[in-house]
Amino acid sequence: MTQTDITLIGVPMDSGKRRRGCLMGPDAYRTAGLDTALRDLGHHVTDAGNVSPAPFEAKPHERLHALEETIAWTQALSEAARNACATALPIFMGGDHALALGTVHGVAAHAADQDRPLFVLWLDAHTDYHTPATTGSGNLHGTPMGYLTGRDGFEGFPEVAHPIPHDRIAMIGLRSVDGAERAALEDSDVTYIDMRHIDEHGIAKPLSAFLARVAEANGLLHVSLDVDFLDPSIAPAVGTTVPGGATMREGHLVMEMICDSGLLTSLDLVELNPFLDERGRTAQVMVDLTASAFGRRIFDRPTRAY
Repeated sequence: MTQTDITLIGVPMDSGKRRRGCLMGPDAYRTAGLDTALRDLGHHVTDAGNVSPAPFEAKPHERLHALEETIAWTQALSEAARNACATALPIFMGGDHALALGTVHGVAAHAADQDRPLFVLWLDAHTDYHTPATTGSGNLHGTPMGYLTGRDGFEGFPEVAHPIPHDRIAMIGLRSVDGAERAALEDSDVTYIDMRHIDEHGIAKPLSAFLARVAEANGLLHVSLDVDFLDPSIAPAVGTTVPGGATMREGHLVMEMICDSGLLTSLDLVELNPFLDERGRTAQVMVDLTASAFGRRIFDRPTRAY
């Protein structure tokens, strides 16, 4: 991979769900040596520090958790993402997945500034296609794709001036989808690949087809990588563990293919909860996967027979 200017942006956001801990994610990535891993690959890396939410006043809600705080984060992250994309490739170190409400919103504005289409690769056990009206849990980390595609019900959030067309979205690794999300997505043009499809056909073919569409359209590619894309036996530090996720090798293959494509323009690393980790194990896995997206290669060595 050619040398890339990368900006690391910390997002200590913990408002998207009730279980606390993701606010420690940015420091865990720093401690695990994300910047060093990328510099060792020849990239120029700048750590821009942490984003803070816009001013807000919390109000009680019967169903929704931390609505005003999440709106404030969305406002701040949209501006930060749009500005960062103008000069470098931003990596947003989360933080729960509600951060994508803002990061993708800002990246979409940057894509419009460039008059180029934005494509989103959603690596997650969940579709996160809820709206505030359909979420049963009231946790807004389950709503980013609903918001970013322009679904109704997001009063108070920044206007979605550049909704992501469904045919520019690929969701890979799905294995926990609520009924309301399933019903809304089944008739859409979203590419959704669940773990059964991966078990039967592999992960490379659908990803390759999606990346080819991005390249053909001269698109920008935003990747949103949730810890729970991986099996919890590999990456336990997430509050939404769902057994049966991607293997380590499948995770690396996805990131290596993204690297080979040369299409990546922005990246989310989300839902790392260091409070649930085992001696930094999950943070290191996520750093290793990120390094694969930026050029690290793993060479197999023969195993000696005894």
